[in-house]
Order: sequence, then structure tokens, then C-alpha cells
Amino acid sequence: MPFTGQSHIRIARPSRDLAAAERFWVDGLGLGVLYRAEGGRAPGKHDLLMVGRPDASWHLELVHEASAPVLPRPTEEDLLVVYLDDEVPEELVARLEAHGGKRVQSPNPYWNEWGVTVEDPDGYRLVLSTRAWSNA
Repeated sequence: MPFTGQSHIRIARPSRDLAAAERFWVDGLGLGVLYRAEGGRAPGKHDLLMVGRPDASWHLELVHEASAPVLPRPTEEDLLVVYLDDEVPEELVARLEAHGGKRVQSPNPYWNEWGVTVEDPDGYRLVLSTRAWSNA
């Protein structure tokens, strides 16, 4: 079978400003830069930032094409949820806010009860959940 539970997943999103996105995801949340490429300003060329954890089977790809930028169009339900299985540290939320994030209420009361929602500089939402999750 070509697709298994061990297959790597890439979540790709456009970004208005890769430097601002890096401050939020790396300096704020604590992910690492896994890859970076500068494509320049020529049509069809784009700058790319991949962030994540080296031991994870996923990463977040943020892309910006200066000559024809695709503007992010997140909705309130475009969520990246991180299950902490513990309380959400207020110092983590404060660090995310200090690095360009904005704490918001979710339209879904579940996430307000079981976590904290923070918008990144492009308006995409990160939920830090106090719950645990397992697919097993």
C-alpha cells in the first residue's frame, strides 16, 4: 500500500510575510526550521520555509511568491491542533503573542473549553489543546 500511517505529511500554506511567520512558528511556538529556499522575484519563483520537529512525521510549509503572491484565506475553522495532554502554559501563549500571534475565541465552544486558540500572522489558527489524542 503506497499510503500508510508512517507516511510523512506536509501541510502547505501561503504566507504574506515569511519572516513574520518564522517569528511566530519558530521563536513563538518553538518549531525548528527544517528547510529554507529563496526563489527570488522572477515569475514562478517562490520563497519557501518549512518548519517542524526533526523527529515528527509532518511539517508545515509556508510559501510566498513575490511576483504573484497568493493571499492566505483562512477561515475560523482552518485549525492546526496540537494536543498537549496538559495545561496550556500561559508563558507559551504570551510568547506566541509577543511573536506576532493574536489570542482569539473559537466559534466552536469545544476549543474554548479544551484549549487556547491563537492566530498566526497570516490569520491561520493554532489550537493548543489540553486534551490528549491517539489514533490507536
